[in-house]
Amino acid sequence: MSSRGQSAEESTTELKESGVRNVAGRHPVVFFFVACYAISWPFFLASHLVGDPFRTILIVIGGFGPAGAAAWAIRLRRGSLSEWGRAIIRWRVSPLAYLYALGLPVLLAAGLNAALMVLGHQVEWGLAPERAPAYLLTFLLTAIIFGGQEEPGWRGYALGELQRSRTPLVATLLLGFGWGIWHVPLYGPAGFVVPLVLAFFYTFLYNITGSVLLCILLHAGLTAAQDHLLFTADTMTVDLVLLATYIVAAAAVIVLTRGRLGKRPGAE
Repeated sequence: MSSRGQSAEESTTELKESGVRNVAGRHPVVFFFVACYAISWPFFLASHLVGDPFRTILIVIGGFGPAGAAAWAIRLRRGSLSEWGRAIIRWRVSPLAYLYALGLPVLLAAGLNAALMVLGHQVEWGLAPERAPAYLLTFLLTAIIFGGQEEPGWRGYALGELQRSRTPLVATLLLGFGWGIWHVPLYGPAGFVVPLVLAFFYTFLYNITGSVLLCILLHAGLTAAQDHLLFTADTMTVDLVLLATYIVAAAAVIVLTRGRLGKRPGAE
């Protein structure tokens, strides 16, 4: 290739990179979500075409989309990847924050089972001890590769960007909606509903700690609780009551924090 041809190709590449950087700088949240979907969805869609273990592998790879999109956006905007990384491993927070992250999923599951009993369903509380090992295993796997790896994107990047110019309530609604849409290729059109509600629990935790690590623990606990701490066989009723339990609890967090969701006045 001639030097003139190389120069033209390099100029085109630079123009494209400049355009992408401009979009990331002017519309960071839009860029993040578009990049997130573009990275994750091909793997999620392809997972429906194969069986296990390949299906699981594709879903796990796609699950790193939010973190990948966040790192890309930060790099394009010449932000600090090291600062972003420090939030991911921030562990020196209040013991009460750990109690919230680890205890809330169990408390919600207990409330769900109690509600099912009130509705006349048989709840086998005695299953709890034998479910404990499976709960812990799912917790660990989720924290590492089955959901927890999403948090550097959702809470570690997108939430902060949204809260720069919006109230915590509006920012959480937008993030929850975008987070839910991300799940649609895996779970269908209704896949966004539960993430939309759960987002309020995460926003509060992140705002009081600035720790993505604690959000990873909460994500792991909520997944493990849904999988192993529901002690009835009526799945249809469980789904409805589970959603109702989440909505009531999220509403309580909103009311108790007066809509601030843990964000201090004047803080970014």
